[in-house]
Amino acid sequence: MSRSEEFDAVRPLLFSLAHRILGSAGDAQDAIEETRLRYESAPAVPAPATAFLSAEVVRVSWETLRAARSRQDEYAGPWFAGPPPADPFQDPDRPPEPAESLSTAAVLLLERLSPLERAVFVLREILGCDIARTASAVGCSEAACHQLAASVTARSDAGGEALPWPGYVAGADHSARLLAAIVPALLRVGVTMRPADVAAGPGAAFHDHHGTFLGALALDVLDGRIQAVRRVPEAAGEAA
Repeated sequence: MSRSEEFDAVRPLLFSLAHRILGSAGDAQDAIEETRLRYESAPAVPAPATAFLSAEVVRVSWETLRAARSRQDEYAGPWFAGPPPADPFQDPDRPPEPAESLSTAAVLLLERLSPLERAVFVLREILGCDIARTASAVGCSEAACHQLAASVTARSDAGGEALPWPGYVAGADHSARLLAAIVPALLRVGVTMRPADVAAGPGAAFHDHHGTFLGALALDVLDGRIQAVRRVPEAAGEAA
């Protein structure tokens, strides 16, 4: 299969990722075209191509968000006259979080891990898979999974304890970085992701290479952009 054919085969997945991050079909198409150019100019592409392309389109989308945010920060227009709009998904009864929020700490931890460590961490701590299911999904022994989990704990900032994964990661920037960290890592080990209705809303369901359901994430979407990524109970995910 040629690179062009490989790209066209995963274009719907790439569009879904880019559109959910950027919130605009036009911006998503631009991200896809930039991804195509990078793919075609890459001297060598590690297999599988799906993982490479998914990582690249999320990276391009994230770069687009950062560039737009930088332009906005440089503008001294009238919309900065008042306070920033409230987060529509913030619980008003929830006490303020410290500056180093759980969302930030969790995303930073993921970004420090190797792809295989990320896959194990996501399956164990975020999707709630047991060690046997995790080992089967990533294609390694249970002992190796335990070692990878121990490596993650060693990198944690939580005083020697495994970082408690928050119930949700909030904010468009955090959500984009989270997806950029976990989706390619899971695809690399053969886990598939598909859009699904989760807990009466949009989300993503994950299955291993045998087709076994692994778990799901719910996505809070506002104006076409992901604003938060939430864990869901296993039963709710299976219902998707």
